[in-house]
Amino acid sequence: AMSTISLGGFSTHDDSIAYFNSQAIELIVMAGTLFGAVNFVTHFSAFGARSPRRYWQDEEFRIIVCVLVASIAAVSLYLWQKQYYPSLEEALRYTAFNFISVSLSSGFTNTDFGTWPLITALWMFFLANILPSSGSMGGGIKNVRAIILAKFSLREMLLLLHPNAVRNVKVNGRTIPERTALTVMAFIFVYFMTVVLFTFFMMIAGMDFISAFGAVIACITNSGPGLGSVGPAYNYAALTDVQKWLCTAVMLLGRLEIFTVLILFTPPYWKK
Repeated sequence: AMSTISLGGFSTHDDSIAYFNSQAIELIVMAGTLFGAVNFVTHFSAFGARSPRRYWQDEEFRIIVCVLVASIAAVSLYLWQKQYYPSLEEALRYTAFNFISVSLSSGFTNTDFGTWPLITALWMFFLANILPSSGSMGGGIKNVRAIILAKFSLREMLLLLHPNAVRNVKVNGRTIPERTALTVMAFIFVYFMTVVLFTFFMMIAGMDFISAFGAVIACITNSGPGLGSVGPAYNYAALTDVQKWLCTAVMLLGRLEIFTVLILFTPPYWKK
C-alpha cells in the first residue's frame, strides 16, 4: 500500500505483482497509482468541496485520463491482433496495469512487457517522462511543464502567421508568465540532455543502447524496471559498479529535478 501511493513500486517478490496473479490486487494497485500520480492539491480541493467534478476541472487530470485511456485501448488492440494474448480481455488486463504503473512512474509489473513490440514499451517510457502531475509523487518533467511547452509552441506558430496577434497562454484558467515559460523550456532542455548524455555514458560503460536508454529513463523517472537487460524480467544486480553509480546519479537528478543538484556545483553558489 505504501509503495503504491508513493509510486515506489516495491514488491515483496521478484515477480512483482505478477506473483499474486490476482485481478483484484491489480485493480487496487491501479487505483492507488492513479491517486498518487494526481496533484495532491486537486485531491484536497475535491475532498474539501466534496465534489468529484473538481478532478475533471483540472487540466492535468483530464490529460492523464485521456492519454492513458487512448494508449491502453490502442496498445491492447495491437497486442491482441499481433496474437501476444489469446483474448482482448487478457490483452486489456496486462496493458492497462503496466501502462498505468510505468507511465505514472511507479514500476509495478504483472507481466514481462520486455517481450512486447519495442514501440509499445518505448511509448510507455515516453509517457513516464511527461504524464505524472505536478504536486504528485510522480517523476519526470511533470505534466504541467509539458502542457506549458506545448501551448507556447502552438502560440509561437500562431504568431508566425499573425505577428500582431496577442494571445496569452493559460493553464487551468491562469495566465502563464513569459518568465515561467522560459524556465520550463530550460528545464525540459536540461532534462532531455541529461537523458542523452547518461545514455552515452552507460553505453561507454558497456551496456547496449536499449538497455542503457531504458535504464536511464527508468532511473530519471524513478520508475524502476527498464528495458533490455534491466527489464521487468531482470534487475540491476548484474550491472558493474560504474553503471550502478551512473544510475544512482541519474536517480538523484530525477528526484531532485536536476537544477537543485546542478546548482551545488556552480561557482557562484559557493561565493559569499
